[in-house]
Amino acid sequence: MTLHTWCLYVATVFVISSIPGPNTLLVMTHGAQHGLRRASATMAGCLSALVLMLAVSAAGLGVFLSAWPAMFDALRMIGAAYLVYLGIKAWRASADAAAPNVDELSARPVRSRFSLFRNGFLVSSSNPKAIMFAAALLPQFIDPALPKLPQFGVLVATFAAIDVSWYFVYAGFGTRIGAKLKSRSVARMFNRLTGGVFVSFGAMMALVRH
Repeated sequence: MTLHTWCLYVATVFVISSIPGPNTLLVMTHGAQHGLRRASATMAGCLSALVLMLAVSAAGLGVFLSAWPAMFDALRMIGAAYLVYLGIKAWRASADAAAPNVDELSARPVRSRFSLFRNGFLVSSSNPKAIMFAAALLPQFIDPALPKLPQFGVLVATFAAIDVSWYFVYAGFGTRIGAKLKSRSVARMFNRLTGGVFVSFGAMMALVRH
Protein backbone atom coordinates (compact mmCIF):
# COMPACT_ATOMS: atom_id res chain seq x y z
CA MET A 1 0.00 0.00 0.00
CA THR A 2 1.44 3.34 -1.02
CA LEU A 3 1.23 6.52 1.04
CA HIS A 4 -1.11 7.99 -1.58
CA THR A 5 -3.48 5.02 -1.23
CA TRP A 6 -3.43 5.29 2.56
CA CYS A 7 -4.19 9.04 2.44
CA LEU A 8 -7.11 8.36 0.12
CA TYR A 9 -8.36 5.73 2.56
CA VAL A 10 -8.04 8.18 5.48
CA ALA A 11 -10.09 10.79 3.61
CA THR A 12 -12.74 8.22 2.72
CA VAL A 13 -13.10 6.87 6.25
CA PHE A 14 -13.05 10.38 7.75
CA VAL A 15 -16.07 11.40 5.68
CA ILE A 16 -17.92 8.11 6.24
CA SER A 17 -17.36 8.18 10.01
CA SER A 18 -18.54 11.79 10.28
CA ILE A 19 -22.02 10.94 8.96
CA PRO A 20 -24.48 10.58 11.86
CA GLY A 21 -25.83 7.08 12.38
CA PRO A 22 -27.06 4.77 15.15
CA ASN A 23 -23.57 4.51 16.69
CA THR A 24 -22.95 8.24 16.91
CA LEU A 25 -26.49 8.88 18.15
CA LEU A 26 -26.03 6.32 20.92
CA VAL A 27 -22.63 7.72 21.89
CA MET A 28 -24.03 11.26 21.98
CA THR A 29 -27.03 10.12 24.04
CA HIS A 30 -24.86 8.30 26.57
CA GLY A 31 -22.56 11.31 26.73
CA ALA A 32 -25.57 13.44 27.67
CA GLN A 33 -26.83 10.88 30.18
CA HIS A 34 -23.66 9.64 31.83
CA GLY A 35 -20.84 12.03 30.92
CA LEU A 36 -17.80 11.56 28.70
CA ARG A 37 -15.91 9.15 30.96
CA ARG A 38 -18.71 6.61 31.24
CA ALA A 39 -19.69 7.05 27.58
CA SER A 40 -16.22 5.74 26.72
CA ALA A 41 -17.56 2.27 27.55
CA THR A 42 -20.23 2.77 24.86
CA MET A 43 -17.54 3.85 22.41
CA ALA A 44 -15.53 0.72 23.21
CA GLY A 45 -18.58 -1.45 22.53
CA CYS A 46 -19.31 0.25 19.20
CA LEU A 47 -15.68 0.02 18.11
CA SER A 48 -15.33 -3.63 19.14
CA ALA A 49 -18.30 -4.59 16.97
CA LEU A 50 -16.99 -2.57 14.02
CA VAL A 51 -13.54 -4.17 14.21
CA LEU A 52 -15.20 -7.59 14.44
CA MET A 53 -17.26 -6.85 11.35
CA LEU A 54 -14.16 -5.71 9.49
CA ALA A 55 -12.54 -9.03 10.39
CA VAL A 56 -15.65 -10.89 9.24
CA SER A 57 -15.59 -9.07 5.92
CA ALA A 58 -11.89 -9.89 5.50
CA ALA A 59 -12.71 -13.55 6.09
CA GLY A 60 -15.04 -13.42 3.11
CA LEU A 61 -18.32 -13.75 4.99
CA GLY A 62 -19.62 -10.66 3.23
CA VAL A 63 -19.67 -12.72 0.04
CA PHE A 64 -21.45 -15.50 1.95
CA LEU A 65 -24.19 -13.12 3.10
CA SER A 66 -24.55 -11.77 -0.41
CA ALA A 67 -24.97 -15.32 -1.72
CA TRP A 68 -27.64 -16.10 0.90
CA PRO A 69 -30.08 -13.15 0.77
CA ALA A 70 -32.54 -14.86 3.13
CA MET A 71 -29.92 -14.97 5.90
CA PHE A 72 -28.88 -11.39 5.19
CA ASP A 73 -32.50 -10.22 5.33
CA ALA A 74 -33.09 -12.10 8.59
CA LEU A 75 -30.08 -10.41 10.21
CA ARG A 76 -31.17 -7.07 8.80
CA MET A 77 -34.67 -7.40 10.25
CA ILE A 78 -33.29 -8.43 13.66
CA GLY A 79 -31.06 -5.36 13.66
CA ALA A 80 -33.93 -3.12 12.57
CA ALA A 81 -36.17 -4.51 15.32
CA TYR A 82 -33.50 -3.82 17.94
CA LEU A 83 -33.14 -0.20 16.85
CA VAL A 84 -36.92 0.26 16.90
CA TYR A 85 -36.99 -1.29 20.39
CA LEU A 86 -34.38 1.24 21.59
CA GLY A 87 -36.39 4.05 20.03
CA ILE A 88 -39.64 3.04 21.70
CA LYS A 89 -37.83 2.57 25.01
CA ALA A 90 -36.36 6.08 24.79
CA TRP A 91 -39.66 7.64 23.70
CA ARG A 92 -41.57 6.12 26.61
CA ALA A 93 -38.88 6.78 29.23
CA SER A 94 -39.53 8.95 32.24
CA ALA A 95 -38.34 12.56 32.06
CA ASP A 96 -38.22 12.91 35.83
CA ALA A 97 -34.84 14.48 36.57
CA ALA A 98 -35.39 15.12 40.28
CA ALA A 99 -33.74 11.97 41.63
CA PRO A 100 -29.92 12.00 41.70
CA ASN A 101 -27.82 9.26 40.10
CA VAL A 102 -30.60 8.22 37.74
CA ASP A 103 -30.39 7.42 34.05
CA GLU A 104 -32.42 10.20 32.41
CA LEU A 105 -33.85 8.04 29.64
CA SER A 106 -34.73 4.94 31.60
CA ALA A 107 -35.30 6.27 35.13
CA ARG A 108 -33.19 3.40 36.49
CA PRO A 109 -30.03 3.52 38.64
CA VAL A 110 -26.90 4.52 36.73
CA ARG A 111 -25.95 1.69 34.42
CA SER A 112 -22.71 -0.25 34.72
CA ARG A 113 -19.88 0.20 32.25
CA PHE A 114 -20.49 -3.34 31.02
CA SER A 115 -24.12 -2.48 30.31
CA LEU A 116 -23.05 0.58 28.31
CA PHE A 117 -20.44 -1.49 26.46
CA ARG A 118 -23.02 -4.15 25.65
CA ASN A 119 -25.48 -1.55 24.38
CA GLY A 120 -22.82 -0.05 22.13
CA PHE A 121 -21.78 -3.46 20.84
CA LEU A 122 -25.36 -4.50 20.03
CA VAL A 123 -26.22 -1.26 18.27
CA SER A 124 -23.01 -1.31 16.24
CA SER A 125 -23.43 -4.95 15.24
CA SER A 126 -27.15 -4.61 14.47
CA ASN A 127 -26.57 -3.68 10.82
CA PRO A 128 -25.24 -6.50 8.61
CA LYS A 129 -24.87 -3.97 5.79
CA ALA A 130 -21.68 -2.85 7.55
CA ILE A 131 -20.16 -6.24 6.71
CA MET A 132 -21.08 -5.84 3.05
CA PHE A 133 -19.76 -2.28 3.05
CA ALA A 134 -16.44 -3.31 4.59
CA ALA A 135 -16.15 -6.21 2.16
CA ALA A 136 -16.56 -3.76 -0.73
CA LEU A 137 -14.36 -0.99 0.73
CA LEU A 138 -11.24 -2.70 2.08
CA PRO A 139 -10.17 -4.58 -1.07
CA GLN A 140 -10.04 -1.26 -2.95
CA PHE A 141 -7.10 -0.16 -0.80
CA ILE A 142 -5.14 -3.42 -0.54
CA ASP A 143 -2.28 -4.09 -2.95
CA PRO A 144 -2.67 -7.75 -4.03
CA ALA A 145 1.07 -7.94 -4.83
CA LEU A 146 1.98 -7.34 -1.15
CA PRO A 147 1.23 -9.38 2.01
CA LYS A 148 -2.42 -8.76 2.82
CA LEU A 149 -2.42 -9.20 6.61
CA PRO A 150 -0.12 -6.22 7.40
CA GLN A 151 -2.15 -4.02 5.05
CA PHE A 152 -5.37 -5.17 6.68
CA GLY A 153 -3.91 -4.33 10.10
CA VAL A 154 -3.02 -0.81 8.98
CA LEU A 155 -6.48 -0.24 7.48
CA VAL A 156 -8.30 -1.49 10.59
CA ALA A 157 -6.09 0.52 12.97
CA THR A 158 -6.63 3.64 10.86
CA PHE A 159 -10.37 3.06 10.75
CA ALA A 160 -10.50 2.57 14.54
CA ALA A 161 -8.53 5.76 15.25
CA ILE A 162 -10.71 7.91 12.99
CA ASP A 163 -13.95 6.37 14.22
CA VAL A 164 -13.02 6.86 17.89
CA SER A 165 -12.12 10.48 17.18
CA TRP A 166 -15.62 11.10 15.83
CA TYR A 167 -17.13 9.25 18.80
CA PHE A 168 -15.41 11.71 21.13
CA VAL A 169 -16.73 14.61 19.09
CA TYR A 170 -20.31 13.36 19.36
CA ALA A 171 -19.97 12.33 23.02
CA GLY A 172 -18.46 15.72 23.82
CA PHE A 173 -21.45 17.39 22.19
CA GLY A 174 -23.70 15.16 24.27
CA THR A 175 -22.02 16.19 27.52
CA ARG A 176 -22.56 19.84 26.63
CA ILE A 177 -26.30 19.36 26.39
CA GLY A 178 -26.44 16.96 29.35
CA ALA A 179 -26.90 19.74 31.91
CA LYS A 180 -29.98 20.94 30.05
CA LEU A 181 -31.66 17.56 30.64
CA LYS A 182 -32.23 18.56 34.26
CA SER A 183 -35.24 20.39 32.90
CA ARG A 184 -38.18 17.98 32.74
CA SER A 185 -39.52 19.47 29.50
CA VAL A 186 -36.11 19.38 27.80
CA ALA A 187 -35.52 15.81 28.97
CA ARG A 188 -38.88 14.74 27.56
CA MET A 189 -38.13 16.41 24.24
CA PHE A 190 -34.66 14.81 24.14
CA ASN A 191 -36.15 11.38 24.88
CA ARG A 192 -38.68 11.70 22.08
CA LEU A 193 -36.20 13.13 19.60
CA THR A 194 -33.64 10.36 20.13
CA GLY A 195 -36.40 7.76 20.27
CA GLY A 196 -37.84 8.96 16.98
CA VAL A 197 -34.43 8.94 15.31
CA PHE A 198 -33.71 5.38 16.47
CA VAL A 199 -37.08 4.22 15.15
CA SER A 200 -36.32 5.98 11.85
CA PHE A 201 -32.95 4.22 11.59
CA GLY A 202 -34.67 0.91 12.25
CA ALA A 203 -37.36 1.59 9.66
CA MET A 204 -34.82 2.57 7.03
CA MET A 205 -32.80 -0.56 7.70
CA ALA A 206 -35.92 -2.70 7.34
CA LEU A 207 -37.16 -1.03 4.15
CA VAL A 208 -33.97 -0.43 2.20
CA ARG A 209 -32.85 -3.44 0.20
CA HIS A 210 -29.19 -4.21 -0.45
